[in-house]
Amino acid sequence: MTQPLLKWPGGKRQLLPHLRRFYPSSFNRYIEPFVGSGAVFFDLHASGRLRDHDVVLIDSNADLIGCYETVRDAPHAIADALERLAAAHAIDGDSHYLAVRNERFNPMRDRLRRADGGITYTPELAAMFIYLNRTGFNGLFRLNRRGEFNVPPGRYLRPRIADRERLARVAEALASTGVRLIWGGFERACEIAEHDDFVYFDPPYAPLTPTASFTSYTAACFDRDDQARLQKTVVGLARRGCYVLVSNSTADEIAELYEGCDVVRAAGLRTLRVAARRAINSNASRRGPVEEYLITNVTADSTYAQASQTS
Repeated sequence: MTQPLLKWPGGKRQLLPHLRRFYPSSFNRYIEPFVGSGAVFFDLHASGRLRDHDVVLIDSNADLIGCYETVRDAPHAIADALERLAAAHAIDGDSHYLAVRNERFNPMRDRLRRADGGITYTPELAAMFIYLNRTGFNGLFRLNRRGEFNVPPGRYLRPRIADRERLARVAEALASTGVRLIWGGFERACEIAEHDDFVYFDPPYAPLTPTASFTSYTAACFDRDDQARLQKTVVGLARRGCYVLVSNSTADEIAELYEGCDVVRAAGLRTLRVAARRAINSNASRRGPVEEYLITNVTADSTYAQASQTS
């Protein structure tokens, strides 16, 4: 099975048993506007359900898309660089991490930033991105006000940094015929999606508490207005005849946007609550089971019994 290469806030591996029950039995293209770690894409790919399908993977994080493009095109060079980084990390982890972050990664990504804001990743930069992701605190991607990556070192005894086999499988999946990577916002899906396409949205979750938001997923936060724009996009694509699946938190603002909303219901969408496990939280005691929303117009598998319909 192809597993995600990166840790990512809100990664969906824990939620896959629920999500799989809402994969359409047949569809045209697969579009994922918040690809992140790509857990759903890799799951669909590993099961063979994307064979002979066009795939569009979108994310607003320029570093993520730049890294994936380079993994697709130069996996062996990245693997070599990762092995060098892993060897140095084994000698003096935290010091090496900070030196890579401050003296190499941030200056290089600044030099390689294009006029349009994208970043032309090289194998060396991609290897550093993966290294920092695998060894940084909770796999977070956070930028300061100057646009510099500033996540502190994580507390891992034996982090898995260099994994040639996983890297090769990820590169193979990304290089599959018909797979396209796009740097851009979620609304790019509106320009692409057509009837019978399957669109999965996994946005930065609305915070359940005022201190729980991962607002540095990209340089700009994903706020209440963005969630409202997303809801309009989801409704519009459902009306267009797309198969739509959305995951989000059960925060009050999400309940207001989807649960019991006449516009959502008229588009054939319904909301369901499913049990999930919060994997990334600064407070370890809050990493237990929580409820999350699935919003979809796909009929669940007949054996689906773990989600409770709310509207």
